[in-house]
Amino acid sequence: MSRGPHPHSPIPAQPEPPGPADAGTPAETPLLSVHAAVVFLAAVIIGLVMGGLMFLHNKSVPAAVAAGLVAAGGSVPVLHKLID
Repeated sequence: MSRGPHPHSPIPAQPEPPGPADAGTPAETPLLSVHAAVVFLAAVIIGLVMGGLMFLHNKSVPAAVAAGLVAAGGSVPVLHKLID
């Protein structure tokens, strides 16, 4: 008079089928974090504005490029600390 497996008998463990090793994670990691992308984008905008203003003032392309590069380079560490 057996009515199937005993309710307290252990259930045989069946191994789960192997899945992809990186399931749930992106295939590639991003090149830049969102924080770094925002900092660099803001620095580029600051550099373009400063370069444009310098060009309107002096009408000199080399001076405008130099001012834009200095402004963009100088703003990266400040933006890195400000933008969190």
